[in-house]
Amino acid sequence: MTCFDGWLPLAQRYDSPNFDARPDPADITLLVVHNISLPQGCFGGPHVSDLFSGRIDYNADPSFADLRGLKVSSHFFIRRDGRLIQYVSANDRAWHAGRSCFQGREKCNDFSIGVELEGSDLVPFEVAQYVALAGLTVALRRHYPLTDVQGHQHIAPGRKTDPGACFDWVFYQNLLNKKATEQPALVAAIAGLRVVKGLPQSQ
Repeated sequence: MTCFDGWLPLAQRYDSPNFDARPDPADITLLVVHNISLPQGCFGGPHVSDLFSGRIDYNADPSFADLRGLKVSSHFFIRRDGRLIQYVSANDRAWHAGRSCFQGREKCNDFSIGVELEGSDLVPFEVAQYVALAGLTVALRRHYPLTDVQGHQHIAPGRKTDPGACFDWVFYQNLLNKKATEQPALVAAIAGLRVVKGLPQSQ
């Protein structure tokens, strides 16, 4: 583990109180991709950041009543235009995965970094979001021993469906490969990163 404090300079910082310490700070091997929009299918508003920071107005929309008492967060949020927001240091444990399992290991929050894309299961994601996600992946790979990228649906099958069928895993992988071509120093790092190809469950 390096002395990196887990906050990326390229991201807008918006601190969340919903985090705690990881059981093993050196064990950060999984990147989990989610999607979120509040209200569902509505983009551009402040409500996602308000939810993650514990400031959401539950009266702003009838659907928010179900969020009362919910304490969740993600490390990162990528807006539709590719803007990146960070809520929790990647060194710490954000509360994004919930009940989950990957390769026989439960409690994926312990060893993962969570990235929320502004979107829904039913709407294609923007190219700017894929570009931002690929750039974020590379930036995180420089500091952490990431080995795998999975969707929330793959680590919590039957319970979660995001990022959903509209997320193009192949396009994301191609962007990573392109970055490796442009920056030869990244070839080994990216080649060692396993990216799910839309599998129905984690392998």
